[in-house]
Amino acid sequence: MAGLSARDLGLAVLVALIWGMGFVVAKGGMAHFPPILLMALRFSITALALVWFLGPVGRNLGRLVQISVIGASVQYALTFTGVKGLGAGLSALVVQLEVPFLVLLGALLLRERPTVYKWLGIAIAFAGVGLIAAHERFTGSLGPVVLVVGGAFFWAFGQVLVRGLKGMTGLSVTAWTAVLATPQLFLLSALFETGQVEAIRTAGTAAWGAALYLGLIMTTLGYFLWNSLILRNEVGQVAPFLLLLPVFSVIGGVLFLGETLTLSRLAGGAVVLSGVALITLSRPQPVRLRAGGTLRPGGTMNRNPDDTNR
Repeated sequence: MAGLSARDLGLAVLVALIWGMGFVVAKGGMAHFPPILLMALRFSITALALVWFLGPVGRNLGRLVQISVIGASVQYALTFTGVKGLGAGLSALVVQLEVPFLVLLGALLLRERPTVYKWLGIAIAFAGVGLIAAHERFTGSLGPVVLVVGGAFFWAFGQVLVRGLKGMTGLSVTAWTAVLATPQLFLLSALFETGQVEAIRTAGTAAWGAALYLGLIMTTLGYFLWNSLILRNEVGQVAPFLLLLPVFSVIGGVLFLGETLTLSRLAGGAVVLSGVALITLSRPQPVRLRAGGTLRPGGTMNRNPDDTNR
């Protein structure tokens, strides 16, 4: 099996950097915008960028609405409300539970059969989050941890729904998800947040730059690069680079946001990543995706490229 070319290796690292720094940028943006409002603005920008790729949905409309509610609106509201109270680096570590949640739901709802190594990886990942939660219980940050874990679960549930879509292109799925989720997120912001009008009215260059990064760089460009990689290379070659995502988030949080990571948080994060790595890398044989398939951060496969839930 040939390795990645130098160009693709660089692109794989770049994707992890783009997505990892997204947590840092979002944390910075939430210094001005309420978190759900920021996600609504993010999806608005993505929808405007991809509106040209809205295609016919056939009988998929009902499922797309479910995906937009469960895997986008609720998921982003929970995850990034948690990020606001937890920090970019630690959130990126906890959100890796998306991977074991997806394996579990795949086993329960799709009758998939995880290997023993995947079950072991699931146990290790949850143990790592348990270590983090035990620490946060005494520092007053347990609530945000629970929100991020809940967001990871709803993302995985949304992915189970994504796997049931038929006859749609990846860009079309991404565009429809963004278009449908945007008004939902604005509604959730109106119900659970305050000060939205003032935040929009007084937003400066940095705040709008954060929204543009999330909508154009993290979502649109990030997934374009990622889908290009997985269509040229075997999944098993590219997936491990996604383990760099929380590493970049941790480094970015320390450098740009002044975040600190205690020894207990680092230990818990290392255990989580060990479990996710075991799940990601425990493949009985290399799998090559056909056009129309993708791999989500953490090493789990979707049938549609350009899934926006990251």
